[in-house]
Amino acid sequence: MQSRPLVGVIACRREVEGSSAHTVTDKYLSALRDYGLAPVVLPVWQDSVDIDVLTHLDGLLLTGSYSNVEPSRYGAGRAPENTWDDTDRDAAALAWIPAALDLALPLLGICRGFQELNVSFGGRLHQALQTQPGRFDHREPLGEREVRYSPAHEIEILPGSRLAALFPERRAWVNSLHQQGIAELGAGLSAEAVAPDGVIEAISVTDASAFALAVQWHPEWRPAEHPLYHALFEGFASACRGHRDGRTGDAPGE
Repeated sequence: MQSRPLVGVIACRREVEGSSAHTVTDKYLSALRDYGLAPVVLPVWQDSVDIDVLTHLDGLLLTGSYSNVEPSRYGAGRAPENTWDDTDRDAAALAWIPAALDLALPLLGICRGFQELNVSFGGRLHQALQTQPGRFDHREPLGEREVRYSPAHEIEILPGSRLAALFPERRAWVNSLHQQGIAELGAGLSAEAVAPDGVIEAISVTDASAFALAVQWHPEWRPAEHPLYHALFEGFASACRGHRDGRTGDAPGE
């Protein structure tokens, strides 16, 4: 019987009950489990990033977070709306992304993970989209979780993109729970989908040999109920299974 592919899930560094903790919200772990993957929480330390841990994995998930990439990472000063950093996570994410790509490790970025991927390729971020002329307010709405994660706006999936290969429809509705967004796309990345106000909502690593996609929305929220979210996780899970088979020497069906 084949083991489930191991997917590393980046943690956030936070204070919990007065102590420093490494945390991952359950919805990310549950989504991976529901698609046949085995999540492994990866702690983050700014002064000690373990690159070798990636060689034991079949995928890497960069989750969303209420924290933001520290603006000095992309050469910007701090906007007043930007109030929550996680420098330990920054160090880990920006070291793991190029290492994962070198290993052809399937990579999926979500929200903060989407922004981390852009910064890792030299891109810049808007720290408060709602202050930018012509941009929507993409921030999380008030209300119960069902309201906060409900579809908020449409996206256009760009023809010929990797996302288009996973999902046949040209348009789809997605949730919106982010304040920051791409100001300048990193060199070596391709836009995959855009919101009606022009904000880039999905990106890929142009020359990646493996699955390397990131999205600004939150597909981990009830993915089986949303065809686009489902297609994204199915594509990631399939890539992770392929990596596992290559890493362990197993043939499909063994």
